[in-house]
Amino acid sequence: MKNPYFFLLMSAWLLSCGGEKESLSMRPNIVLIMADDLGYGDLSCYGNEYINTPNLDLLASEGVLFTDYHSNGSVCSPTRAALMTGKYQQRTGVEGVVTAKSHRDVGLALTEVTLAEELKQLGYYTGMFGKWHLGYDKAFNPTLQGFDEFVGFVSGNVDYHGHIDQEGYLDWWDGVKIKNEKGYTTDLISEYGVKFIQEHNPEVKGAPFFLYLPHEAPHSPYQRRIDKVLREIGTAGTQEVIQDSISSIYKEMVEVMDEGVGRIMQSLKETGQYENTIVIFISDNGANHYGDNGGLRGFKAGPYEGGSRVPAIFSFPKEVKGGSVNNQTVLSMDLLPTLLDFIGRKPSSAVDGISIKENLLGQEKLPERDVFFAYGIKSFIRSGDWKLVVVENKEEKKIELFNLSEDLEERNDLKLKEPDISARLLKKLEIWTLEVREGVDLVSR
Repeated sequence: MKNPYFFLLMSAWLLSCGGEKESLSMRPNIVLIMADDLGYGDLSCYGNEYINTPNLDLLASEGVLFTDYHSNGSVCSPTRAALMTGKYQQRTGVEGVVTAKSHRDVGLALTEVTLAEELKQLGYYTGMFGKWHLGYDKAFNPTLQGFDEFVGFVSGNVDYHGHIDQEGYLDWWDGVKIKNEKGYTTDLISEYGVKFIQEHNPEVKGAPFFLYLPHEAPHSPYQRRIDKVLREIGTAGTQEVIQDSISSIYKEMVEVMDEGVGRIMQSLKETGQYENTIVIFISDNGANHYGDNGGLRGFKAGPYEGGSRVPAIFSFPKEVKGGSVNNQTVLSMDLLPTLLDFIGRKPSSAVDGISIKENLLGQEKLPERDVFFAYGIKSFIRSGDWKLVVVENKEEKKIELFNLSEDLEERNDLKLKEPDISARLLKKLEIWTLEVREGVDLVSR
């Protein structure tokens, strides 16, 4: 007679495995969509009356719209480094843009633990389609940073039709191999996202998914779906576009991206995953002078609100009440700990960001904290309503102090009226600047 204890042990093991698989498949899926150079006022749900974004408007009406969300940097690569690691980008060495011309052999260190790696360790299937911009060399490819699938480009921007970077290199990858294909970049990113959702339904696969869709739009080169190729392989540079046409092209670029967001949301509904999927839409920094920063001062690459305060929408129908506006100060680096918190986990390594889960669930105020920004010679500290901006070069050190609760456009410099506040915040900024760079190997400045 066979040992009865063997059957009891096997039954218990099978039940535990089945329970674990069921628990895993019940975890929320995550879809993270990021626009490129989209300004605070570039969406109709943020007041734009020229650009039509009905799908993002719907996402905002059914989710949470942020009024004080900031990209960690005011240019591409630094924000992406912070988003992926949950840390101030200075700690990763990615302080500036990883350029096509001067940084083809460097990238985000593989020792950094990315959001994709965190989720992959927790049983998520991970896919990325779009812009990486954290390393050109395939040694820094997204598939080596936690993504099971990657199709897209690794540079700051490509020709939307030819997929050629600024220096004349073909830049469309399938994993670690160059593999160009026909199609308008924005449409390709959306199409791959839809396909990923359809092929990785947790009810079929038994595991949740993380889908990262970093769009190129509305970053230059300015091209419609029907426009010609503006770049040539082997030749640096981009053919000029008629300046007077850029406004209408920009409008179409944003609206095509919005159309793609609608397709992603429809796919989630068709597969029965809409309620159990966290969808986040953000921008990597503010707009340049072709976009709309909603009346805020400054543009991309600057230390004023127009450079870093950007649109952000959070949707999770199963748990987060929709139709609300969130006025808390939130940064890109907060998303990693927040997403992990929603599945009951903490980051596996030290991060600077904080979880905003309880704020989203119960609208509790976030703990008071100072937040910092630095890019090149420009830096700032936010402490409550106060913001101290420093622009320093060899000739001078320009300091400005603003009270954002009264002066969101940063027009009224209060440094002379509030010398004690200025001195206190400047000291904090100087200490932070030294601390986050200590022992860090610089990747880009």
